[in-house]
Amino acid sequence: MNAIEPDDPRLTAYTLGEMSDDESTEFEALIADDPDAQAEIHEIRNAAQQLTREFAGENVPQLTAEQRMAILAVPYRGFWRRHRWRHLIAASASAAAACAAIGLFLPALSQSRKEARRINAAGNMQQIGLNLRKCAGNTGVQLVEPGSAAEEFRRQSEPWNREAYDRIVDNPFVSAALKPLSTFSIDVDTASYSNVRRFLTQNQRPPKDAVRIEELVNYFSYDYPQPDGEHPFSVNLEVAGCPWKSNHRLIRIGLKGREIAAEDSPASNLVFLLDVSGSMGTANKLPLLKQAMRMLVDRLTENDRVAIVVYAGASGLVLPSTGGERRADILAALDRLTSGGSTNGGAGIELAYRTATENFIEGGVNRVILATDGDFNVGTTSQGDLTRLIEEKAKTGVFLTVLGFGMGNYQDARLESLADKGNGNYAYIDTIREAQKVLVDQMKGTLITIAKDVKIQIDFNPAKVNAYRLIGYENRILAARDFNDDTKDAGEIGAGHTVTAFYEIVPAGVEIDLPDVTPSKYVKPAESATGSDSPELLTARLRYKAPDGDTSKLIEVPVTDHGTSYAGASGDFKFGASVAAFGMILRDSPHKGTTTLDAVLELADEGKGKDVHGYRAEFLQLVAKAKQVVPR
Repeated sequence: MNAIEPDDPRLTAYTLGEMSDDESTEFEALIADDPDAQAEIHEIRNAAQQLTREFAGENVPQLTAEQRMAILAVPYRGFWRRHRWRHLIAASASAAAACAAIGLFLPALSQSRKEARRINAAGNMQQIGLNLRKCAGNTGVQLVEPGSAAEEFRRQSEPWNREAYDRIVDNPFVSAALKPLSTFSIDVDTASYSNVRRFLTQNQRPPKDAVRIEELVNYFSYDYPQPDGEHPFSVNLEVAGCPWKSNHRLIRIGLKGREIAAEDSPASNLVFLLDVSGSMGTANKLPLLKQAMRMLVDRLTENDRVAIVVYAGASGLVLPSTGGERRADILAALDRLTSGGSTNGGAGIELAYRTATENFIEGGVNRVILATDGDFNVGTTSQGDLTRLIEEKAKTGVFLTVLGFGMGNYQDARLESLADKGNGNYAYIDTIREAQKVLVDQMKGTLITIAKDVKIQIDFNPAKVNAYRLIGYENRILAARDFNDDTKDAGEIGAGHTVTAFYEIVPAGVEIDLPDVTPSKYVKPAESATGSDSPELLTARLRYKAPDGDTSKLIEVPVTDHGTSYAGASGDFKFGASVAAFGMILRDSPHKGTTTLDAVLELADEGKGKDVHGYRAEFLQLVAKAKQVVPR
């Protein structure tokens, strides 16, 4: 027997954030094994989101100062706990409070959940929307005007905005004498850039923790040479002046994965794992997802196979593994998908991997493509449990690509973690153009892995380097001992992919404030036998494994600083540095130095170079947009 009745007011109070932390924790334990209650919570949240979008386009008179003050004075909290549709008004807080005060639409709001379920969902929402618009027109209240006080009030009071990002603390400067080795895993994810773009195009500053600088930099391809030796990628290093700190130096590390000709592409065994839960019902989620998947299907051949697994309250195999030549059957299965129910993500992932394993292609591409907003709430919901499951499956040769969709309840932290553990990549699809980039223009890099567990270790020469700082990659830092440990997981490179990282260097003789560490009275620092005499600034070491290998190979590249100024740097160096500077501004990094958005525009324009797909031109437009959103 379920613990919660459908009309229980605690469902609304919990969804809208009206419970204390202790009450929320107690209530979450109560509904943990109650899928009906969890589905009801999603119904409330989805209805609120739908009305928020509906009201955003309304053109009615603007909220006056008197109306705004009246709204703030209304003691609405206790009242709305007693009503089913309190969340509808929060979608436009100003109109809601005014309407509540005069009772013009109480009948629409007080209908029970049981009655609401007997009404067609679309018609019900439309009718309530009409009631609210009529109410707003009668009172002269604007529902939502972009940039207005009402819009800000609504944004701050939206308890269903549950987007989740892991906290990022900018890498500090480190003494090269005390810690000459810096080790990290590569990252080819691009989700942060397109997610940041989504915020800025909506006239919002992105949350600081949504800005992962390495993903902004790696959103763009760079003109590194193809590998010409035994290794599957080339290693390229460049040193020049630092544009935001004139007495510092900037080091760029660039990798270029080997291109694979179409006729040499391996056969693919793909499983589309698609979230069709109720939270995916909006236009920028399931409908966009289906468009994106159609684009990928159009590129398949008779050597490829596709299966489709979906999950909502339960998971299911919509399409068994099917040859790519049967495009009509695959597209028909996609077209039939509709959204509804809660999100049993764990069961869907298990079924997808089982399907991929049953159709495994030796020497081919075996990959699950998970498309979701990440809002798992039924079944195996623990992030730890999910990541452990995916990590184990990756060891069998079935890798994971994660495509994120939507907003409001977008779970970025969870999706990034799943992709990392699944030996895969993570992209955020905010537009059909982004789907084209990820699934068509860069399809080989997305699907075909040429090297896995790629780690970079920089060995700095303390005679040349006082201190250093890795820009970005905060959640990819490894211990020095992990570099030679082949059991430690790291990042993957796809066919044709480029990977870029920047270090900011404080040259020897240039002062910088560093944490004061009392040296050990027992252990003296080891002195390098050649450090003071070597002209080398550093040595870059890389380790990687073949996609089906267990033993890593080592690459070593020494680097000497020839004193190149920033003006003399390559165009790609300049453009990549401008993107890194942009990320530091958005994060309000303590290390951003003298850089400004105007400076970023100038640097990016200098390094724009060839721009076949227009991505760099779009970046310039995005920086210009940021000037309207980010405080000077």
